[in-house]
Amino acid sequence: MSTKVSSEEMEEITEGFQKVDVDGNGYICAKELSNLFQEVRCPMAGYQIRELLQKLDKDNDSRIDLEEFKAIYQDLKNEKYAQQFKKALNKKEGIVAIGGTSEISSVGTQHSISEQERFAFANYINSSLEEDPDCQAVLPINPSNEDLFKAVANGIVLCKLINLSVPDTIDERTINKKKLTPFTIQENLNLALNSASAIGCQVVNIGAQDLKEGKPHLVLGLLWQIIKIGLFADIELSRNEAIAALLEEGESLEELMKLSPEELLLRWANFHLKKVGMSISNFSGDIKDSKAYFHLLEQIAPDGSKEDAPRVEVDMTGLYENDLMKRAECMLVQADRLGCRQFVTATDVVSGNAKLNMAFVATLFNKHPALTKPENEDWNLQSETREERTFRNWMNSLGVRPNVHHIYGDLHDAMVILQLYEKIKVQVDWDNRVNLPPFRGGGGHLKKIENCNYAVELGKKKAGFSLVGIAGQDIYDGNETLTLALVWQLMRRYTLNVLEFLGEGEVAGDDLIISWVNKTLSENGKSSSIKSFKDKSISTSIPVLELIDTLQPNSVNFELVKTEDLSDEDKLDNAKYAVSMARKIGAKVYALPEDLVEVNQKMVMTIFACLMGRGMKRA
Repeated sequence: MSTKVSSEEMEEITEGFQKVDVDGNGYICAKELSNLFQEVRCPMAGYQIRELLQKLDKDNDSRIDLEEFKAIYQDLKNEKYAQQFKKALNKKEGIVAIGGTSEISSVGTQHSISEQERFAFANYINSSLEEDPDCQAVLPINPSNEDLFKAVANGIVLCKLINLSVPDTIDERTINKKKLTPFTIQENLNLALNSASAIGCQVVNIGAQDLKEGKPHLVLGLLWQIIKIGLFADIELSRNEAIAALLEEGESLEELMKLSPEELLLRWANFHLKKVGMSISNFSGDIKDSKAYFHLLEQIAPDGSKEDAPRVEVDMTGLYENDLMKRAECMLVQADRLGCRQFVTATDVVSGNAKLNMAFVATLFNKHPALTKPENEDWNLQSETREERTFRNWMNSLGVRPNVHHIYGDLHDAMVILQLYEKIKVQVDWDNRVNLPPFRGGGGHLKKIENCNYAVELGKKKAGFSLVGIAGQDIYDGNETLTLALVWQLMRRYTLNVLEFLGEGEVAGDDLIISWVNKTLSENGKSSSIKSFKDKSISTSIPVLELIDTLQPNSVNFELVKTEDLSDEDKLDNAKYAVSMARKIGAKVYALPEDLVEVNQKMVMTIFACLMGRGMKRA
């Protein structure tokens, strides 16, 4: 499962995989393979597609996951079908091929850059940040050239976008905005990357230098992740109860909650399209003729029943335009009247750019959901807790597949948990002990439970976790307390791995971290100290800020730190500053400011451990 590849190759592989996996479910099926070859005008016969799938499908589940996709670039470089596949990827419409060399390849590598994405993201940034005074030096960005990659190079735009997607992630006081130097730019990029990771972006293969240099494939990948998180934020049942209107007959609320934002968007579009006898199964081929879009706009347009939303009558005459490009443009004119002309051009619609069309549909949903919560239903919808969100973001930042949206539903087959074991250097026997999806037939649930049993077994026997009273059935059933107990131990081990061997081979633990914190503070003339990770003084964030200032002298502006008679608001203000400053000096902190204010023992430990790791790097 974990064959060695260079980080540069992995970027190329992941980008290629996402390009073919148009529905974003983490797998490539025969239809998606066939569509790829048709799109690049190299259609293959059905038997050839089946042969190609068979060649690349290592686990014989009739689809290709990311690990199998990796084999195309490694094991099959000289084979006919693999060559055909790579050729098709490079010919995919709207792509600029950028050649470069790596240590692995003397002939160079190619990164495929979507001009459509560059155009869309530049326009999105222009419209979203046009009034931000801190971005005026780089805005507006010309979407038709390479300006986008220069605009993100100093980190300010990235930090602003992160706060746009997840408000208050970054304390604005920590962003370097004036008289920028290479060092202060590096700090901004550290802040952006570590904050992106904290909201669930996968940044494992992206460094500050890559962003400084404006490497297109990495910049576009990061921008999409940040933008997507913001677009999908409210496409979630606990944050938008009207989504319950999408329940299908015989479906439980729990089942609806398990759907990913992508699946909910498709369900939402079809909910409205059903009224005119239409349906779509994707945001690529099924929307190319703009017909579904015209009807969707007609269904969701404000009808004038709400005071703050005047009636908009959608002009449907463009639907009868024979030229698809002209028809798409007519449709976008109507979308503009709804305030939703975003992310796609007529070309993007007609070419079926799945990523950008999904972003367009998300914009439609966010502005005009046109849903009413069913009456006479007494649902107790619980929002995701802070702890659940932190765990979910941590998992997603490590690149687990599929992406985790609903922590209990998405872990119930243990596939994500088993990937996390590999992240903490616990070997998983994928060949002999793991049942791989899809889990078809009546015995599917038994295969999932077997995986969960194996996950618990690994924790007890290989990882040395304390899992008393936890069985595989508990993970499968989504037992909240017991599932979180396992996930916490995985996160704790991941955090401590960087500190695994210190000095004479001493294994890192709470006492060792506390001792290091106090020694570091004392040796540098700081007045703070902590007795434990439950120490009440931590609620002020002053021990954290003094430790940060010790690790990077004069980095903390103590004039911004409140020190006397602290109210809860003062404490939160300090905590926001402390968390952002930790990320700014290079500590990958996942915890939230509230964890410091409330002295959440678990998350406090991770903050000090991450700062200790940063201190060890300096030493």
